[in-house]
Formats: sequence, C-alpha cells, structure tokens
Amino acid sequence: MYTIKEISEKMKISEHTLRFWSKSGFFPFVQRDKNNTRIFSEEDLNWIKIVKCLRATGIDNKSIKQYIEMCIAGDSTIPQRYEIIKKAKEKALNEISELNKQLEMLEYKENYYKDLIQNKHDDIWNPIHNKN
Repeated sequence: MYTIKEISEKMKISEHTLRFWSKSGFFPFVQRDKNNTRIFSEEDLNWIKIVKCLRATGIDNKSIKQYIEMCIAGDSTIPQRYEIIKKAKEKALNEISELNKQLEMLEYKENYYKDLIQNKHDDIWNPIHNKN
C-alpha cells in the first residue's frame, strides 16, 4: 500500500494532480485509512498508469471518466474502450510525427552550428547577415 506522496514520487505525478484525479473518480477502488488518508494498492497503480497515459495523449477528463466507468461495467464495453485507446494511440502517433519533424530541424541546426564553429565561416542563415 502506498500513500499519495509515495505514488507521486513513484509515478512522477504531483500530489495535487493525484488528488484531483481521485476526486474526479479516476481511481474507483482507492481506500482510505483510519485518518481518511488515501491508500493506493498495486492494483490502483494500474489505474494511475492508464489515466496518466490517456492524459498525456490529450484525452479529456470526461472521456477518461467514461473509459473508467466502462471498465467497471465489464466486458460488454470492450469495443467502446478499444475505440478510446485507438484514438489515443492515433493522437500519440501524430504527436510523435510532429516531434520527429522538430527533431530533424534541431539536428540540422545542430550540425550547421557545429560546422560553423569548426570551420569558422559566416552564418549565412542568420537573417542579420542578409540585411541590404
């Protein structure tokens, strides 16, 4: 069993975010101790992992709540859950594609500047050198 502080450190999620997610019903089986402090089990970690993943891909809280409710409802909701996961994957792949384009540009500029430093020539891509 884990405290919210331990989960925060373990999962790299702020305590504030975990409390918000918990109040939003994202962790339906989290228990509380005699002091009313949330206690997270190993099983709760799986809920946290999927919520973190869905949020990271931009899935809104309402959709996450629906996903969790479908999980609780059982196997009859598998096709709908599949669609949610499929959409999240598509968003993640689009983000990766965009990041790869940005990475290519950064690698090009890194190599360009490295060449400038090593060969001591003018920076022809700097707009300040193109003033007329």
